Amino acid sequence: MRLRQGGPADAPALLETFDATVAWLAAHGRSGQWGDRPWSRDPARVALVEDLAAEGLWVAESGDGAAGFLKLSARAPAHVPPAAEPELYVRLLLVPRGHAGRNTGGRMLAFARRRAREHGAGLVRVDCWVGGDGALVRYYEGRGFTPVQRFTAGGGEYQLFELRV
Repeated sequence: MRLRQGGPADAPALLETFDATVAWLAAHGRSGQWGDRPWSRDPARVALVEDLAAEGLWVAESGDGAAGFLKLSARAPAHVPPAAEPELYVRLLLVPRGHAGRNTGGRMLAFARRRAREHGAGLVRVDCWVGGDGALVRYYEGRGFTPVQRFTAGGGEYQLFELRV
């Protein structure tokens, strides 16, 4: 696996990954995270994906194409309380189901930690949906993130995590 800087040309693959992930989540009773309809059928979500790609993101690649997507930001999104110190915020971590279980997400989070250190940030933060069976919460805890605050946004409940670097 290698990471490369992505851009607008990656929007179709990112949208396809969202669609496949939404279908998988819905099939497993987790539609509360991102809904149960393909994002490609929702103009607002298509625009969101296009914006994510245009702003720049990291794309993990393997021999058979995109293995994951990572969006990092120097500050938290508006729905999250700001950090009191320099941080790197994981805005998106998305791994296609075909690459699940290969530690792709873990390697991308390790990359985020390295980027934070390189940019003088001592903190990496991320938030995730807490519904379903709690798998996302356990995922981030298993990668060393500490839960610091729960909050509600857009009708859902989320957990904010932080990791010191």
